[in-house]
Amino acid sequence: MTEPLWRPSAKAIADANLTAFMKKAHARFGAPQEGYEAFHAWSVTEPEAFWELVWDECGVIGEKGDKVLVDGGKMPGAKFFPEARLNFAENFLRLKDESPALHFNQEGARGRSWSWQELYDEVSKMAQAFRAYGLVPGDRVAAFMPNMPETVIAMLAAASIGAIWSSCSPDFGVKGVLDRFGQIEPKLLIACDGYRYNGKELPCGEKLAEIVAALPTLEKCITVPLIGADVSAVKNQVSWEEAAAPYEAGEIAFEPLPFAHPLYIMFSSGTTGAPKCIVHSAGGTLLQHLKEHRLHCDIKPGETLFYFTTCGWMMWNWLVSGLAAGATLALYDGSPFYPSGNVLFDYADALRVNVFGASAKFIDALKNDHFRPADTHDLGAMRMILSTGSPLVPEGFDYVYDAVKKDVALCSISGGTDIVSCFVLGNPIGPVYRGQIQAKGLGMAVEVWDEEGRPLSSGKGELVCTKPFPSMPIGFWNDEEGKKYRAAYFERFENVWCHGDFAEPTAEGGMIIHGRSDATLNPGGVRIGTAEIYAQVEQLEEVMESVAIGQDRDGDVRVVLFVVLRAGEELTDDLIKRIKTKIRTGASPRHVPAKVIAVADIPRTKSGKITELAVRDVVHGRAIKNKEALANPEALKLFENIAELQA
Repeated sequence: MTEPLWRPSAKAIADANLTAFMKKAHARFGAPQEGYEAFHAWSVTEPEAFWELVWDECGVIGEKGDKVLVDGGKMPGAKFFPEARLNFAENFLRLKDESPALHFNQEGARGRSWSWQELYDEVSKMAQAFRAYGLVPGDRVAAFMPNMPETVIAMLAAASIGAIWSSCSPDFGVKGVLDRFGQIEPKLLIACDGYRYNGKELPCGEKLAEIVAALPTLEKCITVPLIGADVSAVKNQVSWEEAAAPYEAGEIAFEPLPFAHPLYIMFSSGTTGAPKCIVHSAGGTLLQHLKEHRLHCDIKPGETLFYFTTCGWMMWNWLVSGLAAGATLALYDGSPFYPSGNVLFDYADALRVNVFGASAKFIDALKNDHFRPADTHDLGAMRMILSTGSPLVPEGFDYVYDAVKKDVALCSISGGTDIVSCFVLGNPIGPVYRGQIQAKGLGMAVEVWDEEGRPLSSGKGELVCTKPFPSMPIGFWNDEEGKKYRAAYFERFENVWCHGDFAEPTAEGGMIIHGRSDATLNPGGVRIGTAEIYAQVEQLEEVMESVAIGQDRDGDVRVVLFVVLRAGEELTDDLIKRIKTKIRTGASPRHVPAKVIAVADIPRTKSGKITELAVRDVVHGRAIKNKEALANPEALKLFENIAELQA
């Protein structure tokens, strides 16, 4: 067994929420109270006891009912807490004092902070406005918004009524917005007049007018003035201040609703077709997020939680749920590299952020640009760093412990929009091993299976979940018979969730994600994860970023590697040789690309994920069905008709 990079102190283990929870589980149900893996095994073999304890110990506000799980052997089909009644927003707004609930920062410019009392009062006023507009349970509220306090307030106001919330960020183009919101027929739209990115103000008035005109079910648009841009062309709109002005803050009328009442509609990335509309329940989302924040992130009331995200990524929904755990949220909008790569650490330093989250690509970019926050910032309060969006390579772990902070729990986490949460994530009472995600999520029966559906104790295969969990989607929007839902997750292995990640269990009880299954390479019939290649090539100083695909050739598949080089570097024969040698020695001869080609940019989704499938389709001459899902669709042209790939 390898040596860990970090271990929690004895005091941290003793004080952890998870330690107290395990003791309660032992006293009440006879669960093992020592050893994470043993406790995890209990949590998946005794799901009714485990999830009831999560409800009780996390203090869920609502009527629990007598039944915890019905049809627990069915996936899909299992029903958690079928008799329960609760309100999602009520569980976020249990505090009403002057301590901070929300902070806001735009590219280093600190906005106002909101106390818990102010947050409650603003939700109260906006909920009254929403009711006056005729909003009832089940109506859809769409948001075209930055990550700012008004977005949180509007979501909670909608949830207090039982309306269904759906959001995307203002950098989406008109078609991208309509591809999403057009499917769900919203009654109300919350939108900003513009946003800031990379030091520039980007007005949204024209785009917004076009969006509103194309949504026939829309009855009202509430505009939030962020940059002072003109929105007069937007039909049937009222400003945020005008919407709230007629109402006095008072007690919120929280609508008691079933556990499975729809809360969020979230969208798949949509790079291979129209985005799937994934419907998540209020109870399932609440319970899963409380578990992850309280037990896996060890968040305690009054701590400050930060995650760099936009409203078009599920991590926004995850971040906001920190309020239910009593955390203060540090909201940020804009570029994480303007005016410099220190901007997020300036914010974390000033607010004494306790749990700091960003994408693996952000960490990689910091490393490539040689930032050393440990030398320039006071990060003494930071006890946990979270990373997701793509696999965090081993060198990313090395970088964090060398250049960001030595005494910190570095938790790579992985799940997805599909479950609005994680399958594998951090364990605050366990060690951190280089390149590994620490643990399977409690209550999540995660395994790795081979092609024939046999569990693997080592080696690479499909990440699956063999038992139901509360944050499974209710289904897909406009998929009444559930055919698309079943096809997405349950066709590969009957009655088992197949997530689509290529994964590997470790001897230490952790997990390594090697990339998406549909992006794995298959030279000579051997499956290779793209993350294994990136982990090697991006160690070279000359290489900023890379994307690997499999190109169909002569009845087989050959590996093609595209690299973005640092400014001033050239892809010489010597560099190609060093790239191949690095991959051969660090991974295996099968990982070595047949072709290495330099490109100026790599296409990525709005949340920053590299899109191997889109690159593969362009190389093979196939049309990209939904370029609006990409942050930089112009990059696709760089992969068209490359002469070297014809040979």
